[in-house]
Amino acid sequence: MTVLEDRTEMAEITNERALDEMFEALEREPFLEGFKIEIVEGTVYMTPQRDVRWTITRKLLHTLEDRYGRDSKVMSDVRIDFPGYRNGLCPDIAKMCDDAEHNTRGRWRYEDIEFIGEVISRGTAANDYGPKKAVYAKAEIPVYLIADPYQGRVHVYTQPKDGAYHVETKADFGAEIDLTHTPLDLTLNTAPFPRD
Repeated sequence: MTVLEDRTEMAEITNERALDEMFEALEREPFLEGFKIEIVEGTVYMTPQRDVRWTITRKLLHTLEDRYGRDSKVMSDVRIDFPGYRNGLCPDIAKMCDDAEHNTRGRWRYEDIEFIGEVISRGTAANDYGPKKAVYAKAEIPVYLIADPYQGRVHVYTQPKDGAYHVETKADFGAEIDLTHTPLDLTLNTAPFPRD
């Protein structure tokens, strides 16, 4: 192991411990009911759950379960640690590959994710379009979808390489989005997505 590899591994362990401590402190607070909590680049974001956001998330979940089965590895709001400085993210929807397993700390590995779907909340939209998109690209998540009920539009990012997505597809709610050329291998119907 080189000195650089050793330093990188130590930084990742320190980063993970800091995230653990931050989440543990948050979990002791009494105000968390009904909030989604994430740590993006070391900053804590708490977003109240809203009907429209949950409806779209649920429709994405049902689409994936209809395609892959009820026992498929599809998660919602589950902490997954990503590369970079203190990124303990809880994607609205994350689909793992079939052979994905928990790591030694009992968490899902970002390397096993095939798809992430995020539904925009007014207060954290900048994260989904900015730092989280960059983190997902760096982690080489094959398909990243943003459903934006304020725009009434879906943004799909594919072909991550060198820390950026190289293909973006946009479609208004109501359209069908062809994802058969991606690891998802499905067509997503956005007609049931409500606007806010």
